[in-house]
Amino acid sequence: MSNLTRSSALASRHKDLGSGLEDWNGMGTAWSYDSDPNDEHDAVREAAGLFDMSPLKKVYLRGPDAGLVADHVTTRDMTKVPPGKSAYGAILTEAGKVCDDAIIANNGGDEWLLCHGSGESMARLMESASGKNVDIELDDDLHNVSLQGPKALDLLTPHSSSDLSDLKYFYHQETELFGHRCRISRTGYSGERGYEIFADRSVVCDLWDNILGHGKPLGVLPCSFTALDKVRVEAALLFFGYDMTEDHSPWEVGLGFTISRKKGDFRGKNAVFALEGQERFRLAGIEADRDDALAGGERLLREDQEVGVVNSPAWSHRMNKSLALAHLHPNAAVPGTRLSVAGEDFSCEAIVEPIPFFDRDKSRTHA
Repeated sequence: MSNLTRSSALASRHKDLGSGLEDWNGMGTAWSYDSDPNDEHDAVREAAGLFDMSPLKKVYLRGPDAGLVADHVTTRDMTKVPPGKSAYGAILTEAGKVCDDAIIANNGGDEWLLCHGSGESMARLMESASGKNVDIELDDDLHNVSLQGPKALDLLTPHSSSDLSDLKYFYHQETELFGHRCRISRTGYSGERGYEIFADRSVVCDLWDNILGHGKPLGVLPCSFTALDKVRVEAALLFFGYDMTEDHSPWEVGLGFTISRKKGDFRGKNAVFALEGQERFRLAGIEADRDDALAGGERLLREDQEVGVVNSPAWSHRMNKSLALAHLHPNAAVPGTRLSVAGEDFSCEAIVEPIPFFDRDKSRTHA
């Protein structure tokens, strides 16, 4: 029985490309196409790749207290985020553990837009909104496609009514693209300079077709979530449910940078600061001595003592490395540490590597 409760207007495009529309976040999602995910990976790094990110849930906060609610539900100080800017942050339980992550955009005029994955952002939002003068609306007509790669700006510029070259990292603006009204955000999940395009379901198919049509001579390809997993692991970008869960504190999974120490009250504030310094493990990257990807879930050992677990593995044909994001005991999470990987039916050696694996100074995303 299907668990799909949401639908993408681009479903037919994905089926034509060979997708079986597997479930993620209640929506049929292009986990794979008939094309080679390595070719899609190459497109993202050398030209640009187009992803349908509509399975992310887009939630509007509107009203006089919308900013207060946005500020309370996340670890970031949203009072310092002006109209036209966004911030990435963790969503915490009252116990200070991570129950989701989200990007929240200030659209101006007492309107904010929260984008999240499969965690509990909506439930926590409703709790933070209790007694406040704010309307909370999940908008599944709002779709988003993400064009990621070094040629993304060159492709979009001739077809946009505004100058995207001046759009800074994590800023967004309304514009017209290929004649359709939309909002473009300079954000992404790839480790590349990229743009997320938010548009109504009535126009998103035309946007998709135009981007791919005009992008084909540049080497632009439609990309699946299999390719997305490769590029996001290279860039050490977290996926809720794998690299972080409600059992983890933000300090353990590398999200301490999202916690604004000087902001006012927010969900889980006292609890999360009490957890600081109590980390059971740390997020780390490993390179395994294999010529393919690990499966995920393998135990990591140092001198026969278990010190961690593999969360998000990926084979990078571009780096010719078997990479993975892992949780490691703090003493074992030091780059250069040698480990053993224990799988169900194999074992191999690995070494702890600095993360991100790719573009460590983040010069591409911040260009």
